[in-house]
Amino acid sequence: MSKNKSPRPEPESLGLPPCGVDSHAHLDMEDFDADREEILDRALNSGVARTGNVFLGPEAYRKNRHLFAHRPEIFFLLGIHPGDADQYSPEAVSAMRQAFQSDPRLRAVGEIGLDFYWDAHPRALQEQAFRAQLALALDLGLPPVVHCRDAFADTLRVLLAEGWSGRRLLWHCFGGDGDQAQTLLGHGWHLSIPGPASYARNEALHRAVAAAPLERLLLETDCPYLGAEPWRGKRNHPALLGFTALAVARIKNMPVDELWAATGRNACTFFGLEALP
Repeated sequence: MSKNKSPRPEPESLGLPPCGVDSHAHLDMEDFDADREEILDRALNSGVARTGNVFLGPEAYRKNRHLFAHRPEIFFLLGIHPGDADQYSPEAVSAMRQAFQSDPRLRAVGEIGLDFYWDAHPRALQEQAFRAQLALALDLGLPPVVHCRDAFADTLRVLLAEGWSGRRLLWHCFGGDGDQAQTLLGHGWHLSIPGPASYARNEALHRAVAAAPLERLLLETDCPYLGAEPWRGKRNHPALLGFTALAVARIKNMPVDELWAATGRNACTFFGLEALP
């Protein structure tokens, strides 16, 4: 006789207070065209008070920012992803500069960095785009949000060469081990923890999160990707952030409400957002 699987719990059932922040989401992607408003409402109903939408390049920002005109809980990030390094040009960076100077909802330059896993574009071009956007962030006085995949040593080399040690910086979607975490934390940077922290076999990540100071941690969905258990493999969205919070709270042996509030405060401070109640 086959056993019926228990239904997955819905995020609203977690009863988290309205002080969580999803630091990294891609809500302007077509994955959400059919139900974006419902998804945004569910986030609020699940305790996610703020969400950072990441626009992948100035054209995406120009075309899609209107989607959130009536959603004050959404703040913006803007950067040319290393997988789109062929879109980099001085003109593109100039367009980004104009956007940041005219739109106070833009709070960080990102996601930017190096990706040697897909290696979609020459590494030299990726690094050129990365350095140019780091210079933009420094000039604007805004933090970068860094994407790094299979490129830890080179990403670190570029960041140190560009003078980012000791400056405000967020390592997006951290999935490394304890040594990598301590290296990043040693430069004064923050780590954003995604859904894979909930995966049982991610023991190195669990140890890294356990050892990291709470005041340096943020949470993210990176939706529509990287859903946390028990929603792994399904379309991710900000309301599901609570399941990442549950996993991180277990790792750090603390109440989930406290973890939720602390990471929300961290995000507000990092991005310069108004403090949540």
